[in-house]
Amino acid sequence: MWRRVVNRDRRGPRLGLALSGGAARGIAHVGVLKVFQEAGLRVDCVAGTSAGALVGGALAAGMTPGEIEEIGRNLRWRDLGRMTLSRLGVQSNARTEEYIRARFPVTRFEELAVPFAAVATDLRTGAAVVMRDAGDLALAIRASCAVPGWYVPVTDGQGRQLVDGGLVANLPVSVVRALGAEVVVAVDVNYEGAKFLGPPTSFLGVLLQSFLLVQHTAVEHQRQLADVCISPAVGHLRWDELERAEEFIEAGALAARAAVPAIKELLEPQPAEDPGWFSFRRSRDRQAAKD
Repeated sequence: MWRRVVNRDRRGPRLGLALSGGAARGIAHVGVLKVFQEAGLRVDCVAGTSAGALVGGALAAGMTPGEIEEIGRNLRWRDLGRMTLSRLGVQSNARTEEYIRARFPVTRFEELAVPFAAVATDLRTGAAVVMRDAGDLALAIRASCAVPGWYVPVTDGQGRQLVDGGLVANLPVSVVRALGAEVVVAVDVNYEGAKFLGPPTSFLGVLLQSFLLVQHTAVEHQRQLADVCISPAVGHLRWDELERAEEFIEAGALAARAAVPAIKELLEPQPAEDPGWFSFRRSRDRQAAKD
């Protein structure tokens, strides 16, 4: 199989980032952003789910990787949620919205420096809800991060009850393509699964392992649609370990550095005098970049 990457202008194809959900593991996205900055890779659009929506939204709002890193190193669960008496969840994550409003330079989609989309799930229909272009950025990210059962669903302006987008699109490659990306780099912080888990010893353990298998299968299709996949080695770290930010960031940076040469090759601009020029690469090279 051959893949064609068409260069639209002298600068080269538009680079898009698809950032996966993964709770605390999402801090690994920060390491990826830092390496992109060091390598001079400019992100033209970004889509994120759950933790990926928080990091991607910060980037789109104009924050530097250093500023996002500061958030990642200092973030604690109490900043994102508080206990509630609702029967729909253990906590409300209204604090997530407040946290974003207090720290992001802008909180409207219309004001973003880079096109961005956040993915949530419609709890009634099970459909993916892609929030982009216009509206409240803070509310969109909060909805994308509303882990069902733990956080109370977020009701949007249309009356929909929204929960974590990881249920339907944990790695939003198709979404960032729809934003206009021609080269898509997917960052999948859950690729290694949960190495810290042994064989299940209870029905809850069986349910968790089953959920992880279903999610892995669903994400694999999106990985195949990406041009390059970055998979930080964080399988030994739990999803709740915010205090291990340094390890998450370093893992993200290490995986990103290995992928930079392949990304730069894909972004090589076409000669201005040859508008029909395009480049090919074999599917095995694409798979090698993902691995």
